[in-house]
Amino acid sequence: MKTGVVILAAGQGKRMRSRRPKVLHPLAGRPLLAHVLAAARALDPARIVVVHGHGGEQVRAALADEDCLWVEQAEQRGTGHAVIQAMPALTDMDRVLVLYGDVPLITPETLERLVALAGSTPLAVLTAELDDPSGYGRILRDAEARVVRIVEDKDATSDERAIREINTGFLVADHARLVSWLDRIDDDNAQGEYYLTDVIELAAREGVAIATTQPEDLHEVAGVNDRVQLAELERIHQRRQAESLMRSGVTLADPARFDLRGRLDTEPDVFIDVNVVIEGEVRLASGVRVGPNCVLKDCVIGPDTEIQANCVIESAEVGANARIGPFARLRPEARLADDTHVGNFVEIKKTQVGRGSKVNHLTYLGDAEVGAGVNVGAGTITCNYDGVNKFKTRIGDGAFIGSNTALVAPVTVGAGATIGAGSVVTREAPADQLTLTRARQTTIQGWKRPTKKT
Repeated sequence: MKTGVVILAAGQGKRMRSRRPKVLHPLAGRPLLAHVLAAARALDPARIVVVHGHGGEQVRAALADEDCLWVEQAEQRGTGHAVIQAMPALTDMDRVLVLYGDVPLITPETLERLVALAGSTPLAVLTAELDDPSGYGRILRDAEARVVRIVEDKDATSDERAIREINTGFLVADHARLVSWLDRIDDDNAQGEYYLTDVIELAAREGVAIATTQPEDLHEVAGVNDRVQLAELERIHQRRQAESLMRSGVTLADPARFDLRGRLDTEPDVFIDVNVVIEGEVRLASGVRVGPNCVLKDCVIGPDTEIQANCVIESAEVGANARIGPFARLRPEARLADDTHVGNFVEIKKTQVGRGSKVNHLTYLGDAEVGAGVNVGAGTITCNYDGVNKFKTRIGDGAFIGSNTALVAPVTVGAGATIGAGSVVTREAPADQLTLTRARQTTIQGWKRPTKKT
């Protein structure tokens, strides 16, 4: 059975009060629509069609790497009308699954259960039981509990509004039957739109047994209409991720103050303190400890390494048993070996730091190779940029760089060399020698500091 998926993503989202199309607003760092696409792709469908409308060019550009077909709904005339736009792209499918681009927490497990029902009936619908069903279409059943119709909230009678079983909008249908039903729906309703839900009544009149199932968690079918709802779903999603991590052996100091906006791979006994943000692809080895208020993006951290408070690490690799921070920044292509120390207000970019080396205070290393066992004093900088080109600094094993040193690249400091504090090094510093560049200290006898006249 070839399954085609239609994702309805044409709504303007006026209540978001934004120039950005609603389905591009981020949840956990990804557009709402990207979450729905991921859930759909987990089913391994034959084809995915996204129906876009408002801000369609922005939507297509933001998700250009997604393997899907794009269909425009130039005029928004209801969900039924939107699905009709997609049907020509699904002519060779056996069945069609309809999803929504602003309902991001739907799970593949729920969708698999819904699609499985389509093996025995031409139409299956995902419903839910709500304590307050206001605003939702109600599921109407006959005396034998068979689904006969869905009535929209604005078209419902007072008795129908008392029904708690609601339509989530998700359905899967036999392709040929769906085409037939869509051909017969009309816009004779309070909204003047073509409702997809009208196919339910048409199917029931034909004697089709309409199957239903419900999600395990009601949040799966919660849509986003404004920024308040978006924030609510963000916290629900983050709580899900936090619980999954804790079950895998990660300790979170406070699951309510943790944000995962990508993918986090962990080994046992990782500890993550409050207000940590994980972005992109991050891997934390066993025993890693991450202090409060850190941002980790696209990085790999080795076993038993400690990242102290308020660090930012992006596109970097750190070895085992290292100590980073507090207030350190590792920029792209920073590579730190085992047992390294990088301290407060240190920035490292495109630099390799060898095993056991220490860069503890107020230092910038860019475009450098630092050997093993090197000590870099406070206030040291590599002057790697002349305004046009970048140049490399090389520091040999066991070198000692005195505080407040400027290493003007391209330059090499030999193994075991010592650089005196306050030096500006522009030429090679020989191995195992002391190199320093300082003006001669002078004391002027009898000099008086100027004073203000009273």
